[in-house]
Amino acid sequence: MRCEVVTAARTAKVTDGDGDGDGREGTGEGATGEEATGATGALPLPRPLLRSALALYLDLHAHPELSGHEHRTADLLAARLADHGLAVSRAVGGGHGLVGVLRNGPGPTVLLRTELDALPVTEATGLPYASTTPGVMHACGHDLHIAALTGAVALLAADRDSWRGTLLVVGQPAEETLSGARPMLEDGRLYERFGTPDAVLAQHAAPLPAGTVAHAPGGAPLMAGSIAADVTLHGRGGHAATPHLTVDPVLMAAATVLGLQPVAAHATAPAEQAVLTVGSVRAGERGNITPDTAELSVTIRAFTDQALDRLLAAATRVVRAQAAAAGAPRDPELTVTARSPALLPDPALTAAVRRAHEGALGAARVLDAAPSTATEDFPHFAAGGAPTAYWLLGTTGVRQWRAARAGGAPVDPNHAPGFAPDVRTALPAGITALAAAARHVLGGGPGDGGEAES
Repeated sequence: MRCEVVTAARTAKVTDGDGDGDGREGTGEGATGEEATGATGALPLPRPLLRSALALYLDLHAHPELSGHEHRTADLLAARLADHGLAVSRAVGGGHGLVGVLRNGPGPTVLLRTELDALPVTEATGLPYASTTPGVMHACGHDLHIAALTGAVALLAADRDSWRGTLLVVGQPAEETLSGARPMLEDGRLYERFGTPDAVLAQHAAPLPAGTVAHAPGGAPLMAGSIAADVTLHGRGGHAATPHLTVDPVLMAAATVLGLQPVAAHATAPAEQAVLTVGSVRAGERGNITPDTAELSVTIRAFTDQALDRLLAAATRVVRAQAAAAGAPRDPELTVTARSPALLPDPALTAAVRRAHEGALGAARVLDAAPSTATEDFPHFAAGGAPTAYWLLGTTGVRQWRAARAGGAPVDPNHAPGFAPDVRTALPAGITALAAAARHVLGGGPGDGGEAES
């Protein structure tokens, strides 16, 4: 997700008068004091709660785990949920998926979802709490999501007289590979076991001003749908000195990469947004050996299933044509490894959550988000008609934001080695935003006589 997701006019209002934190400071006492909460415009959060959430964030950031290997992360989240009185179920859908349940009388059910996994990125932030796992980094903010969620759960668990209903918390593995949500819902029978929620809520870190949140306008998509595919090209290996006796899959892969580049432009209408990326090419071990195979990893992004299907069909034609042109001894293999639809938050629930955020954070800190070709497997949680609300959580410190707008270095986006949230401001805002949205759905406690809005 990139910076253009927020409208420029409203951004200018946010950047004037904020604090001066950036992603490379704010991890000491100041990160848990009043300046952290005051910077968001929200009511102050309890200092012990912020300290606890911050400690979890720093731990998670220093110890990231890749998709499918989130055992330590899941353990930490499960322990926090249990401490707040939630009954925790593990291995939901296999792997490290977990569900926490807090029942508080009759009423609506709200599901709060966070992701657990990190990325195969080598961190280059220089932070004192940088990743200690070589080649792995929380470069997408999932550590921030988890910490904010535990803070929101702590608020709700400590004030059960103010709401009624059931709180479900989902810790989802393997979001980065788009392969974690569906197993929890299908193999893990998530809604059959724990009930279909009246609302599913989630937020995602984005390079927007820290202390803000951003929603898609009613009915508009927030993120694209996507297809991930692996391609294997077959050649005939041999000695580099006798190229006439080989069929070189490295050249085949190079031609295929170039052939795939115009696919998005020619398989979609000019008004459609679409992206095709070859993110990985793997072939060979030595310069004097022609290998037998080459492998590509491809992602396709678009905002309709029809566009995704057209792009996949066109990419398949290119792959097969390049293999045929090279005289490949075997047909290439293109395997779809994951697919997720576009993220279309429920308009009515989104409008209500936006009002809750305006009340909790201040209207000036609730922004408009334009559609992004980033992608998520969160849309699968809309199974069975469950309404979803999903918003972006700003993570960029004011100094860094102002410098970028003045023509300086661009803000490091998600998935970049330098991605470094301004935790001092972003974490309190994330806690507040998630708790406010959940409270809206859960409605008032017995003393209020109120219910959640429809």
